[in-house]
Amino acid sequence: MPRRALLTASERDSLLAFPSANEDLIRHYMLGEPDISVVRQHRGDQNRLGFAVLLCSLRYPGCPLGADMVVPDVVLSFIARQLHLNPAVWPLYAQRTETRREHLRELQAYLGLTPFGARHFRQFVRHLTDLAQQTDKGIVLATALVGALRQGKVMAPVVEVIERVCAEALARGTRKVYEALTGPVPTEHRERLDGLLVPRETASISALSWLRQPPGVPNAKHVLAHIERLAAVRSVGLPDALEQAVHQNRLLKLAREGGQMTAQHLRDLEETRRHATLAAVVLENRATLIDETIDMLD
Repeated sequence: MPRRALLTASERDSLLAFPSANEDLIRHYMLGEPDISVVRQHRGDQNRLGFAVLLCSLRYPGCPLGADMVVPDVVLSFIARQLHLNPAVWPLYAQRTETRREHLRELQAYLGLTPFGARHFRQFVRHLTDLAQQTDKGIVLATALVGALRQGKVMAPVVEVIERVCAEALARGTRKVYEALTGPVPTEHRERLDGLLVPRETASISALSWLRQPPGVPNAKHVLAHIERLAAVRSVGLPDALEQAVHQNRLLKLAREGGQMTAQHLRDLEETRRHATLAAVVLENRATLIDETIDMLD
């Protein structure tokens, strides 16, 4: 089964896009005297403009300028004005692929950049794992990665590689979330979590489905039923402050996912994921039961 895309099409397009707002152009693409000096060492207006555009591209968004990469007119005009060049010469640049490669090698040395390689893949997966324990949003991880690459003077790879780094970090971060929610739970109590998936003696629904029953109208019968559910939740015996073991965003997301699954679906999950999901559902359900009971009493 193919892996779900981490980024949407619009997110992929925006991740390594050129800036367009004037203030962003000024912040990222104002050329200093050393920049202009190195640009002017090249012969021909088209090579000077092309070299300058490639320089700016390596600084922001931080990736080499691909042969099929479209440079917005506003970017070309902004850079060309600083060099007193006509942006119309841009199509003449690098008609020889070798020219672009030579300029890229020169700029790597000038800017102190390192091409992205296998060691960077591993390094940045580790770097993103902590963030992945806080959020599973692909664009947040990818944006953080691109920022870290710029800070580390590493040229950004293609978006597909960025997605793979983020997906690996997310997988690691998710495993750590599962371990944080299940590690402190004794074996006996994990068995009690599994017991929530078994049908109750007095009904055909599972104990977990019974715990998630709505409160009903505020009366003594429903208040007592909710108190009984709350006692059942507490009898699972989850450690105190377990909800503080993981970031609130991941806990709530896991609880929502578990709340949408059937008992059969939950039983089919891998053991650590199943217990972590059930723990998140129980923790969220406990808070909900307390709030609903108080509301009914009010």
